[in-house]
Amino acid sequence: MLLALSDRERHAYGIKKDLAARGDHREIGPGTLYRSMAQLIDAGLIAESDRRPAADLDDERRRYYRLTPFGRRVLIAEARRLEGLVDAARARKLITHPGRA
Repeated sequence: MLLALSDRERHAYGIKKDLAARGDHREIGPGTLYRSMAQLIDAGLIAESDRRPAADLDDERRRYYRLTPFGRRVLIAEARRLEGLVDAARARKLITHPGRA
Protein backbone atom coordinates (compact mmCIF):
# COMPACT_ATOMS: atom_id res chain seq x y z
CA MET A 1 0.00 0.00 0.00
CA LEU A 2 2.87 2.37 0.73
CA LEU A 3 4.30 1.71 -2.71
CA ALA A 4 0.90 2.50 -4.26
CA LEU A 5 1.11 5.98 -2.71
CA SER A 6 4.78 6.59 -3.52
CA ASP A 7 4.14 8.39 -6.81
CA ARG A 8 0.83 10.16 -6.16
CA GLU A 9 -2.18 10.49 -3.92
CA ARG A 10 -4.90 7.92 -4.45
CA HIS A 11 -8.31 6.99 -3.13
CA ALA A 12 -8.89 3.54 -1.65
CA TYR A 13 -10.11 2.02 -4.92
CA GLY A 14 -7.04 3.45 -6.69
CA ILE A 15 -4.82 1.78 -4.09
CA LYS A 16 -6.68 -1.49 -4.60
CA LYS A 17 -6.24 -1.25 -8.38
CA ASP A 18 -2.51 -0.54 -8.00
CA LEU A 19 -2.07 -3.60 -5.78
CA ALA A 20 -3.93 -5.77 -8.28
CA ALA A 21 -1.92 -4.43 -11.25
CA ARG A 22 1.33 -5.42 -9.52
CA GLY A 23 -0.06 -8.80 -8.53
CA ASP A 24 0.66 -8.05 -4.87
CA HIS A 25 -2.65 -9.38 -3.63
CA ARG A 26 -5.46 -11.48 -4.84
CA GLU A 27 -8.77 -9.67 -4.67
CA ILE A 28 -8.47 -7.64 -1.48
CA GLY A 29 -11.82 -7.05 0.15
CA PRO A 30 -13.01 -3.68 1.42
CA GLY A 31 -12.80 -4.74 5.07
CA THR A 32 -9.17 -5.77 4.73
CA LEU A 33 -8.34 -2.70 2.65
CA TYR A 34 -9.84 -0.17 5.05
CA ARG A 35 -8.56 -1.97 8.16
CA SER A 36 -5.03 -1.96 6.72
CA MET A 37 -5.32 1.70 5.77
CA ALA A 38 -6.52 2.58 9.27
CA GLN A 39 -3.48 0.81 10.71
CA LEU A 40 -1.16 2.73 8.36
CA ILE A 41 -2.82 6.01 9.39
CA ASP A 42 -2.48 5.12 13.08
CA ALA A 43 1.21 4.33 12.52
CA GLY A 44 1.73 7.71 10.83
CA LEU A 45 2.72 6.14 7.51
CA ILE A 46 -0.13 7.56 5.45
CA ALA A 47 -2.55 10.44 5.95
CA GLU A 48 -5.77 11.66 4.42
CA SER A 49 -5.03 14.33 1.85
CA ASP A 50 -6.49 17.83 1.90
CA ARG A 51 -6.16 18.18 -1.88
CA ARG A 52 -8.94 17.20 -4.26
CA PRO A 53 -9.01 16.64 -8.01
CA ALA A 54 -10.91 18.98 -10.29
CA ALA A 55 -14.63 18.92 -9.51
CA ASP A 56 -15.52 17.23 -12.81
CA LEU A 57 -13.10 14.39 -12.01
CA ASP A 58 -13.99 14.06 -8.35
CA ASP A 59 -16.53 12.13 -6.36
CA GLU A 60 -17.08 13.99 -3.09
CA ARG A 61 -17.54 10.69 -1.23
CA ARG A 62 -13.97 9.62 -1.96
CA ARG A 63 -11.17 10.16 0.49
CA TYR A 64 -7.70 10.59 -0.91
CA TYR A 65 -4.57 9.40 0.86
CA ARG A 66 -0.92 10.36 0.68
CA LEU A 67 2.33 8.93 1.91
CA THR A 68 3.72 10.86 4.89
CA PRO A 69 7.43 11.77 5.07
CA PHE A 70 7.80 9.07 7.74
CA GLY A 71 5.98 6.59 5.49
CA ARG A 72 8.37 7.38 2.63
CA ARG A 73 11.38 6.74 4.90
CA VAL A 74 9.87 3.43 6.03
CA LEU A 75 9.14 2.45 2.43
CA ILE A 76 12.70 3.24 1.33
CA ALA A 77 14.16 1.30 4.27
CA GLU A 78 11.98 -1.72 3.47
CA ALA A 79 12.91 -1.58 -0.23
CA ARG A 80 16.60 -1.53 0.71
CA ARG A 81 16.10 -4.44 3.11
CA LEU A 82 14.38 -6.46 0.40
CA GLU A 83 17.08 -5.52 -2.10
CA GLY A 84 19.69 -6.92 0.30
CA LEU A 85 17.68 -10.11 0.69
CA VAL A 86 17.47 -10.53 -3.09
CA ASP A 87 21.22 -9.88 -3.42
CA ALA A 88 21.90 -12.56 -0.78
CA ALA A 89 19.60 -15.02 -2.58
CA ARG A 90 21.43 -14.36 -5.86
CA ALA A 91 24.82 -14.82 -4.16
CA ARG A 92 23.64 -18.23 -2.95
CA LYS A 93 22.33 -19.01 -6.43
CA LEU A 94 18.76 -19.34 -5.24
CA ILE A 95 17.67 -16.96 -7.98
CA THR A 96 19.42 -15.60 -11.06
CA HIS A 97 19.97 -12.08 -12.24
CA PRO A 98 17.22 -10.72 -14.51
CA GLY A 99 17.86 -11.55 -18.15
CA ARG A 100 20.15 -14.48 -17.35
CA ALA A 101 19.19 -18.07 -17.79
